[in-house]
Amino acid sequence: MTLDQFIARRLFVSVFLLLGVSVIVFGVIRLAPGDPVMVVAGLDALPETVEAIRKEWGFDLPVYMQYFRWLGRAVRLDFGQSLMTREKVSEMIVARLPATIKLNLVAYALALAVSIPMGIYAALRQYSLLDHLGTVVALVGVSMPGFWLGLILILYFALYLGWFPVFGIGTWKHYVLPSVALGASQAAGLMRMTRSSVLESMNQDYIRTARAKGLAERVVVFKHMLKNASLPIVTIMGMRLAYLLSGSFIIETIFAWPGIGRLAINCLYSRDYFVVQGTVLLTAVVIVFANLIVDVTYCFLDPRIRYQ
Repeated sequence: MTLDQFIARRLFVSVFLLLGVSVIVFGVIRLAPGDPVMVVAGLDALPETVEAIRKEWGFDLPVYMQYFRWLGRAVRLDFGQSLMTREKVSEMIVARLPATIKLNLVAYALALAVSIPMGIYAALRQYSLLDHLGTVVALVGVSMPGFWLGLILILYFALYLGWFPVFGIGTWKHYVLPSVALGASQAAGLMRMTRSSVLESMNQDYIRTARAKGLAERVVVFKHMLKNASLPIVTIMGMRLAYLLSGSFIIETIFAWPGIGRLAINCLYSRDYFVVQGTVLLTAVVIVFANLIVDVTYCFLDPRIRYQ
């Protein structure tokens, strides 16, 4: 199977995967208590008004007809209108997507800048003080919930010390606390995987051969060791990148970040079904394609890999 055939096959499978996600999201959100029509009409609305609103938005139709009606529009990138503001969902997502992308890129860059060098150094200095310290820090980072870390950062660095703003977006200082809260667990996971992969590569015969030839340690590490240890690292990098978008929902809410995560959470509270469905489907698309990019990257890192 060629690379083009593999990509085409994965894209074909991804269509059915996204269909499954859309069905689950469409069904689960309707299991939540509360009637969106009553949220729009108000508790004091007349029955005639409630029924008119229900018919206007198509909630009087059977659930399966509502799904196919929404899916037909979603295929054309039309996710409907917001129940609260009557804005187009696609326009609401596009308006808030840049803020989410910026926050995720900063958090991801921070995680990579910290985790990869520390993981490599900890593996090269195995059982040293820094190795033990890094293992403890990574364990704490993986175990620590992002929302809890975000609240601690707000309490200490924003309210107590006053170094950084608490909410909103603007200067570079607004990015510090939410990016740290979002990227801490990602950095911890990447560091552990980097250390394990480098340690495994260090014990291979080709590394001993390269050192026996008298190659400089820098050449052994960066040309031979890291290239062969990169496959599991790339895997976890792709998974962490996909997780950032979904993980930023809570972080954006805590820091009042004007992104799609906060938009989805606020609309979930107000039973704004169409906005929630659009944002979750977008997140699923990002995760699916992030995994595809990771698989395609494998063949460039290791020519021995063939897609069977």
